[in-house]
Amino acid sequence: MSTQKPIIVDTNILFSALLNNKSSFAEILIGSDYRFFVCELVLVELFKRKEKLVKVSLLSEDEIVRIYQILLKRITLYKEDLIALDYRAVAYALCKDIDESDTPHVALTLELDGSLWTGDKKLKEGLRRKGFNQFFEPNSLWDT
Repeated sequence: MSTQKPIIVDTNILFSALLNNKSSFAEILIGSDYRFFVCELVLVELFKRKEKLVKVSLLSEDEIVRIYQILLKRITLYKEDLIALDYRAVAYALCKDIDESDTPHVALTLELDGSLWTGDKKLKEGLRRKGFNQFFEPNSLWDT
């Protein structure tokens, strides 16, 4: 059993991995031993942006679906309803004046005592100002 903390993946990381399946995001998601989790919200957000993904990536819809399936096999879907109300309340307080839509990702990070993987600099800076520092920052994995 892995002793690594769970990694909570937010929507923009998955979006980036789907845009370019050879990106460092996709490589880490597919080829590492980390345990990845997403909230149900991520699936809804990606579905709503499906046309944009196809347009921006220059891949066919079938190719996007194939990459999506590969990524989903590596990620555990966590039902937001299972997150303790206390963690949801703390996450809301942390996110409300930064971006409320990130509340589920932060709540799941707290619930699993994990690390949040986000590319949202505004979110990271805002959360750090409030004392939240549970981030997954794989830069060292591709800076070498």
